[in-house]
Amino acid sequence: MTELETAMGMIIDVFARYSGAEGNKQSLTKGELKVLMEKELPGFLQSGRDRNTVDKLLKDLDANGDAKVDFNEFIVFVAALTSACHKYFQQS
Repeated sequence: MTELETAMGMIIDVFARYSGAEGNKQSLTKGELKVLMEKELPGFLQSGRDRNTVDKLLKDLDANGDAKVDFNEFIVFVAALTSACHKYFQQS
């Protein structure tokens, strides 16, 4: 596998690891999203317990309004965060 194929597989695996703990394997609930953020992006939540940040993030990501984040909504988040990191490191 190429590096990009490996990275894509890892994103899929991370989503699958956290989705379904509270029900549907095809989406992340607010609780699942919070655990994913705490474990996989610990620097993103300032205190690790910032409930308002998770609520706002879920609202922003939830394009279809079902109070969950499906894989397509999750991948938009990952792409936006990756783009922001890329811009940051270009400025450094």
